[in-house]
Amino acid sequence: MGSLSALRRGSLATVVLVFGFLTLLLLGIVLIVDAVLSAHAFPYSLLVVAGLAFLFMLLQWLIAPVIVRWAIRGRREVTPQSNPWLHGAVTSLAREAGVPVPRIWVSGDSSPNAFVFGRTVATSELVVTQGLLDGLAADEIRAVIGHEIGHVRHRDVVIMTWVSAVPLLAYILARFGLEAMRGTARSRNKGGEAALIAAFVALISYVVYLVTQLLVLYLSRTREYYADAYSAAATRDPHLLASALTKISYGLSLARRDDKPSGLRAFFIGDPVKAASDYADLRQRMDTVDLDRDGQLDAFELQRAVEIERRNHWRRANELFSTHPPTFKRILMLEEIEEEMKQGGLPPDVYKFV
Repeated sequence: MGSLSALRRGSLATVVLVFGFLTLLLLGIVLIVDAVLSAHAFPYSLLVVAGLAFLFMLLQWLIAPVIVRWAIRGRREVTPQSNPWLHGAVTSLAREAGVPVPRIWVSGDSSPNAFVFGRTVATSELVVTQGLLDGLAADEIRAVIGHEIGHVRHRDVVIMTWVSAVPLLAYILARFGLEAMRGTARSRNKGGEAALIAAFVALISYVVYLVTQLLVLYLSRTREYYADAYSAAATRDPHLLASALTKISYGLSLARRDDKPSGLRAFFIGDPVKAASDYADLRQRMDTVDLDRDGQLDAFELQRAVEIERRNHWRRANELFSTHPPTFKRILMLEEIEEEMKQGGLPPDVYKFV
């Protein structure tokens, strides 16, 4: 379980870095403006810019759940009367996790998926698609719900909303700088100082956007691993989630190719955009490492799979731009947890890790 502690440390370090880059962005912009214009208003400018940035992030945090709820296709709320089993499964897993029971929705989407969203842990909402309920066994659905409850327990509904605002803010500042450059270029009445300021603002903002976007994507992938680990601990059977992920990837890979990528893709347990390539990769990898063709990896096969992953530098580089880890790597981690459970069982303090 030591690797789960590493996931926690990595997540914390990434959040600190993202907001550190935001601070440097705001500080750099104010310093540039102050130096070029010799305004000597640095303390007040910093407060104004930082205040505006905070208000922007607060606004995103406030309206994000409304936008997400609006984007859910054919949603209907789940009650103890409308779906006793689903409501009971969510309630029991939430109580075991020590979090409030989220509001539950079923989406009419035929693709198998699930996600949570909300402003706080107490106001979290869980969405399960009809495709997930129709395509997975009850224990597999429960494992998927465990993953989503893991996101609630880890406060991902709050963390990801706030950190994702940083690259968006940097991008808006970069676009503002570029538009300001064009405006000063068209105006003959303005000198070169304003154009210089705009160029620096655009450059710094765009660099911060690229770096923080990569950090946010890394954080998103890390939180998926972390929620997977929670589901494995909550259900006491990691193979259930591994089986569910395989079915989800397969089901999503069969989705209509003319469907536009959903704006909710970062929320889902499985990425609809990469599902086809993920499933093809999963089949190829399992054919390579599952020597006895039993659908699971024993200790020898697991070690072989890990070594193959470590040597695949191209795939690791490509993964930098993904919201989700490859399905095979998620299953690989779940198989590692299962091996740990077979050898010594779950430690009594497992929940301090997940």
